[in-house]
Amino acid sequence: MRKLSRPAAVTLAAATIISLSTACSPPEKEAEASGSKAATATSAADLGGLDALVAEAKKEGALNVIALPPDWANYGEIIKAFGDKYGIKVNSAQPDGSSQDEINAATQLKGQDSAPDVFDLGMSVATANTAMFAPYKVTTFDEIPADLKEANGAYVNDYGGYMSIGYDSAKVPAPTSVADLLKAEYKGKVALNGDPTQAGSAFGGVQMASIANGGTAEDITKGVDFFGQLKKAGNFLPVDPSPTTIESGQTPVVFDWDYLNAAQAKKTPTWKVFVPSNAVLGSYYTQAINKDAPHPAAARLWQEFLYSDEGQNLWLSGGARPVREDAMTRAGTIDAAAAAALPKVEGTPVIPTEAQSTKAKEYLTANWAKAIG
Repeated sequence: MRKLSRPAAVTLAAATIISLSTACSPPEKEAEASGSKAATATSAADLGGLDALVAEAKKEGALNVIALPPDWANYGEIIKAFGDKYGIKVNSAQPDGSSQDEINAATQLKGQDSAPDVFDLGMSVATANTAMFAPYKVTTFDEIPADLKEANGAYVNDYGGYMSIGYDSAKVPAPTSVADLLKAEYKGKVALNGDPTQAGSAFGGVQMASIANGGTAEDITKGVDFFGQLKKAGNFLPVDPSPTTIESGQTPVVFDWDYLNAAQAKKTPTWKVFVPSNAVLGSYYTQAINKDAPHPAAARLWQEFLYSDEGQNLWLSGGARPVREDAMTRAGTIDAAAAAALPKVEGTPVIPTEAQSTKAKEYLTANWAKAIG
């Protein structure tokens, strides 16, 4: 499971950065995007419409994506569908990289054909790097809620989900609350998806535990305290979960985003997903176009595809909740079967702001090791 810096709720500065294998490679051919009209297009209309954009993208013939694991939110199928539909070769680099790795790659490979064309980022990384983005409004831009996009299209939320508790129903009883995990039946069985001072999904787990115990996404004192109690009870398992540890039974309970836990259920039939109704913590990822994209038309066409009904439904079939879900439901274009298969969520969602997560991160950095040490 990919952990570092992915969830939009937060990307921690201490996240481990995967080194770029290309950093010391010989200089590549300089990209030729600067003379392309597509490089400054803020909508398909600027190029004469969607058909004209498709034609320009096909001329470029390639698209560079980065940090998109094929089993993360159905990106493997999405990449294949885009390539097949338009006859464009998709070059996928560093599939297990972090959001910061994406920015680092764009900086180090600027002006080269191998630089990323597009980004899929956690919100904190996106808002810290807006100067690197090319504003673009996809055809369906008006159907995206105003609070889930930058007004000029510099970055736009794309898909998201809710923090959840995944558990193997063959090995542990079904939890009915976060507090249940303190019971003896869960001794040595509860894992976070990574170190919350480094991994966004684990950080979300602490925020969810805080909300469930009467705290907030900003004041996570009670969340840190909860994991301290979990450790004292002998229930906290300091193991990074993966499909392998789950399938082997080593990590039978895992805090993670619901679409990742739901994906695991396809591999482990007894794996179930629970979102506590009193702690519905939501998070979105963010799309952006590299302003120095070597394939500017393909980059914009990729965005059009992702925000089309087809692209949104592909995310949905991967268990992620597409940003246009409400509009597509009203229009009847949503994949009803995929929507019905999403983990059940009841309660009022909490989507932390960047300021809230920053404050929570500061407390976590200062107190996490003390709590579970």
